[in-house]
Amino acid sequence: MGTSISHPNKLWLASASPRRRELLDQMQVRHEVLRVPSPPGEDEPRLAGESPIDYVCRTAYDKAQRARQWLETHEAQSSGQPILAADTTVALGDEIFGKPNDAEQAALFLRRLSGTTHQVLSAVVIDVGAKRLHALSISEVSFAHLKDEEIVDYCRTGEPMGKAGAYAIQGRAALFVSHIAGSHSGIMGLPIRETYALIEQAGLSTLMPWRAS
Repeated sequence: MGTSISHPNKLWLASASPRRRELLDQMQVRHEVLRVPSPPGEDEPRLAGESPIDYVCRTAYDKAQRARQWLETHEAQSSGQPILAADTTVALGDEIFGKPNDAEQAALFLRRLSGTTHQVLSAVVIDVGAKRLHALSISEVSFAHLKDEEIVDYCRTGEPMGKAGAYAIQGRAALFVSHIAGSHSGIMGLPIRETYALIEQAGLSTLMPWRAS
């Protein structure tokens, strides 16, 4: 672990997701994106016997660990600064729906989710150098029964690409949703309430100017 910084001036966001950055902006958390090279492929492979919850928690921890190693190697002056990493996945029972490889797979995912209630799991990790704090958000999303032409038209927009479950609830896919139970921001990729609690727990509230005392 890097040397602890007693008064950090920002949070490193170990994610290229514009949605997570927008949500941190909404919270008014001072942060900067840390672009850490990812392993080959869109999603990390699932381990044998690994539940969806164990999977999303492990991948969030892995992202935090890679970010810490990268920061200590490439940003010596900032190596002790706190890091936030997160991962989101969609699960229907024990089946995981990650990011689709192409429009055909995106359409397959959406046909499977049509008319069902699935879970969106978002794990958040804050690495403060000496320890890692974590939280998990579990939300339920119910989809209406989708017409095949709706699915095809949606996939043509390109919006499903790079999205867990092949949809973005903050985009056109909101038209498909009949009910939500849980965290809307968690479904987007970063549960605000859980993230705020972790920031407070880590003693980083000064990174939010409106909370600084």
